[in-house]
Amino acid sequence: MSDATKLPYPEAKKVPQADDFFGTRVADPYRWLEDSDAPETRQWIDAENAVTFDYLSQVPERARIKARLTTLWNYERYGPPSREGSWYIFARNTGLQQQPVVYKAKDLTAVPDVLIDPNTLSTDGTVALGAMAFTDDGRYMAYSLAESGSDWVEWHVRDVATSADRPDVVKWSKFSGASWLKDGSGFYYNRYAPPKGEALQELNRNQKVFFHKRGTTQDEDALVYERPDEPDWGFAANVTEDGRFLLITQTEGTDHRNRVFIRDLAAAGGRIGPFLDAFDATYSVVGNDGDTFYVLTNKDAPRFRLVAISLSNPAPDAWRTLVPEAPGKAVLEGATMVNDQFVTLWMTDARHAVRLYTLDGQAGEEVTLPTLGSVTGFTGRRAHHEMFYAFGSFLYPTSVYRYDFAGGRSEAVRKPTLAFDPGGYETAQVFYPSKDGTRIPMFLTCKKGLQRNGLNPTLLYGYGGFNIPTLPAFSPAAAGWLEMGGIYAVANLRGGGEYGQEWYDAGRLQNKQNVFDDFIAAAEYLVREQYTSTPKLAIHGGSNGGLLVGACMTQRPDLFGAVLPAVGVLDMLRFDKFTIGWAWRSDYGQPDKNNADFDAVMRYSPLHTIEPGTNYPATLVTTGDHDDRVVPLHSFKFTATLQAAQAGPAPILIRIETKAGHGAGKPTEKVIEERADMYGFLLRELKMTLPEAFAK
Repeated sequence: MSDATKLPYPEAKKVPQADDFFGTRVADPYRWLEDSDAPETRQWIDAENAVTFDYLSQVPERARIKARLTTLWNYERYGPPSREGSWYIFARNTGLQQQPVVYKAKDLTAVPDVLIDPNTLSTDGTVALGAMAFTDDGRYMAYSLAESGSDWVEWHVRDVATSADRPDVVKWSKFSGASWLKDGSGFYYNRYAPPKGEALQELNRNQKVFFHKRGTTQDEDALVYERPDEPDWGFAANVTEDGRFLLITQTEGTDHRNRVFIRDLAAAGGRIGPFLDAFDATYSVVGNDGDTFYVLTNKDAPRFRLVAISLSNPAPDAWRTLVPEAPGKAVLEGATMVNDQFVTLWMTDARHAVRLYTLDGQAGEEVTLPTLGSVTGFTGRRAHHEMFYAFGSFLYPTSVYRYDFAGGRSEAVRKPTLAFDPGGYETAQVFYPSKDGTRIPMFLTCKKGLQRNGLNPTLLYGYGGFNIPTLPAFSPAAAGWLEMGGIYAVANLRGGGEYGQEWYDAGRLQNKQNVFDDFIAAAEYLVREQYTSTPKLAIHGGSNGGLLVGACMTQRPDLFGAVLPAVGVLDMLRFDKFTIGWAWRSDYGQPDKNNADFDAVMRYSPLHTIEPGTNYPATLVTTGDHDDRVVPLHSFKFTATLQAAQAGPAPILIRIETKAGHGAGKPTEKVIEERADMYGFLLRELKMTLPEAFAK
């Protein structure tokens, strides 16, 4: 836009709200926007959407972009099959179905039957299937459903053979799986008390473990474990594969340390007692032989090792290391048991390798992967002689592979065909120095023979938090950006899990600024090396990544041509006041209780570092009105503040999706429409020209 004043931003009143933090008064004039269902907030939402969609309607290429993205999305996508009793169970989307459908088959080559089709559960595709769990014999499945993107789920039980639901219904569950007893008589799950106030905003505390007996009503469910003395404790209840033990893994928010409690289900009246309860590391039970447990841990191994721990003597000095921490920088990211051996997943420089080990820790062969990329979705049980997994990369559409242990080789069983030719593009990994000299990896995907003349539109993506690595993966949205002539850059920032605990620690709490420095340095590298230039550079991230791009744009508004914060954590003084936000203290601290944490977040909180009279880059904020993970008030208050502060000509817009949440389970049509709008915005603000062959 040539003149920001031409955009009729809705009037957002200011209220005299201020809070005291250790003697510092902090104004919060848009506090009223926190009530997303209040009539005046709904009026503001409607008015903001009207401004945004009027702007987007003036982008003539928007229809072409949406049409091309629709074509790119329209291909068969499969999830890895899992063996459940005599069935193979897998998910499939024919292309443009709003939600994937789950199928069952007795053989991989047989014509499958529908087990459950969530598309039949709503007219607009906003009911999504969540977690599934099957009885040992494959007769029954427990499955969860979520509406409009909410984290709240409702559990049901279905007969697999008939694809018919049983009468069982379990409500008010969140952040929970289901784990059946060996005999299939019932399952363990987690739930909260029904909310007393607003279900999409009320704090989620005092999670409890229950047991649901198949064929009974929820009010008959037995309370298995609770800790009213520890309201922030969360749980995951799992029955071991041999059916003998119940393991309850306890966490505190997003802190990766945990405790493990145990009950011997074979002992009459067996009580739940501590097993690994030092809360000094991550402990993930991979399997067991009797009372010997195989545990993946970063105790005394920041990049993880696999150990054997005896229930009778769980002291660390009695552990037996099976797979040691690797020398160098490789991270042992995961392990599972299939074919009576360990299948281990390793990550080096944000790319995966898969290696097999015997039960006594002897190294076996490495599973050959097609190219640089990432592996997801391992399925297989200890007694199985086959396993399945998905593999993908930026230019390698996600494919499903079957590994045959007898033959020692993988074969593709589901390899998609889509209207995108990756042959004209290439991915390179580069390393660049951050502000403090730390070497940061970044993937660059672009057209072969690209001229580094500073004129290439570039979309830089990052996350940098919660020990979560950002790995190569295929996306039809990224493919569309490449076809539009863009460079797609992904930076592997500190705060993620790319190099283990130390990399994570270097990007959280008092070190959080390192993450923003890493991302800013990535942008400076792209400009310095003439891949792009500021007017052609956009940054994008979601959730914690929304915080990332919000913080970077307020710290360096001169560096970016456009900014796309999605469902971002943007008010760092009130993130912990709603739903599960308190759980993020592992990364953000407690700014209302710790002066040092307050000082730290005030230096980067996007909402609080907006300076009136600043020339900010073009910004399109995206959120969902049903987001109960990062509640939309973050995006609302940030947008209102930024619109009032903007001194330059660039637009400040917000796109608020209705009947949508944090992202999981979003219908395909909504995903495509949102991405088309984002790209239409970038096309206009980065002054791009679509290639002649685009969408023809």
